[in-house]
Amino acid sequence: MIDMASWNLSVPVGSPPATIETSKLVSGFKDQYFNSDGSTVYFWAPVTGTRTENAKYPRTELRETYSNGTLHNWLYPDADNLLRATLVVNQVPSSGKIVIGQIHAYESTRPMVKVEYQYSESTQSGNIVAKVRMRPDDKEGRVINIAQDVKLDREFSYRIHLGRSGALSVAAAGYQWDTQIGAAWGNKPLYFKAGVYVQDNTGYKSEGGKATFSRLDIDHNK
Repeated sequence: MIDMASWNLSVPVGSPPATIETSKLVSGFKDQYFNSDGSTVYFWAPVTGTRTENAKYPRTELRETYSNGTLHNWLYPDADNLLRATLVVNQVPSSGKIVIGQIHAYESTRPMVKVEYQYSESTQSGNIVAKVRMRPDDKEGRVINIAQDVKLDREFSYRIHLGRSGALSVAAAGYQWDTQIGAAWGNKPLYFKAGVYVQDNTGYKSEGGKATFSRLDIDHNK
């Protein structure tokens, strides 16, 4: 069972792109971009979709909220913060890249952490990559290859864990990377995101990113 009471949803249609509120997700919202049947959640984002303000690429992506629908932003020193997901990547755009999970920074265009699936036609498989900005003022983040040889349509899990001390771990497909983020992040409001954020914006409307999640949950352990 995937609980929709912790999220709202951005879908790549309309100008600006539509936001589906938490209450509608809980009530069973579905369209061509998103479908939740309780046990799985399906995401589709075409490269031709509309884009949120300041974004280069389209997304069908969940954003963390409280159960009443208000935005949930948190400071990492206040809790032990976890995002866990199990999913299958079903399709990638021509670039081969889709972001499947994030720690984003409130009122910023640059996230702390992006977990990205990167598919290669030559190997017919993908890598799971973490892109991490160690400090809020970093323009470019570190790029860490977490796991290799993850096929399309093969189930895998990832976990993003940010502890009270600033210890960050990103695990995917059985591998894990650990680091310590800069203390300057301590007073920056953060939030989790998950879904399909395609790293491509050219091509036919049949091109894009598609993924099916069978687990998606958040914990903030005080």
